[in-house]
Amino acid sequence: MKAAYIIPALVILGAVFLSSIYIVDEREKALVLQFGQIKAVREEPGPAFKIPFIQQVVKYDGRILSLDTSPLEVTPSDDRRLIVDAFARYRIADVVRFRQAVGVGGLRVAEDRLTSILTTQTREVLGSEGVTSDTILSPERAGLMVRIRDQAQARAAALGLDVIDVRLKQTNLPEQNLDATFARMRAEREREAADEIARGEEAAQRVRAQADRTVVELVSDARREAEITRGEADAERSRVYAEAYGADP
Repeated sequence: MKAAYIIPALVILGAVFLSSIYIVDEREKALVLQFGQIKAVREEPGPAFKIPFIQQVVKYDGRILSLDTSPLEVTPSDDRRLIVDAFARYRIADVVRFRQAVGVGGLRVAEDRLTSILTTQTREVLGSEGVTSDTILSPERAGLMVRIRDQAQARAAALGLDVIDVRLKQTNLPEQNLDATFARMRAEREREAADEIARGEEAAQRVRAQADRTVVELVSDARREAEITRGEADAERSRVYAEAYGADP
């Protein structure tokens, strides 16, 4: 009879023991919660214990994470609008502050807030005085990205996040600006082509005129030579006739 109770008791004790153990992966950070309150922080990998059925463990990714923002329109100081596409790398630096800031929403809420921070700081830095579209498109953009990262980090720290890097992946003109730019470039190319054609026609006319002059000069020279030759021939013929008549008795 006792054996009938011992086996279920052992099973229950085993289940209780197993439910008190949790394992933290080396890529994770863990919080032990009791009735919603943080009771312990575990960042070292390996097994650990909690009070079964009373405490629960919430794990967060401790690796460096990536965040892509939606394309954003900015207006630099020269009023030449640009579309920029930002990319950030970040990690959860303070897991307690992170939990307090985002609650049960976790990474989804955190990334929504971080996206808002990046959008605001990108617009602020790229729209600040002295920053032109040429600056954004030049190697100086590296310094602008550092400014965006630093300002974003100052605000993201309240979420328990560490912004490691911010990059501007793409920088383009808005669609309507692209159309206008392409139209202007096409008009410039057509004007250059027309100028080249006009210069070619002018050169061709000069060549034709020179050729005509050359032909006229050659024909004139040929006629003059022919007249001279004919005159010499006539003179020679007259001389021969004269000699012949003079020699006849």
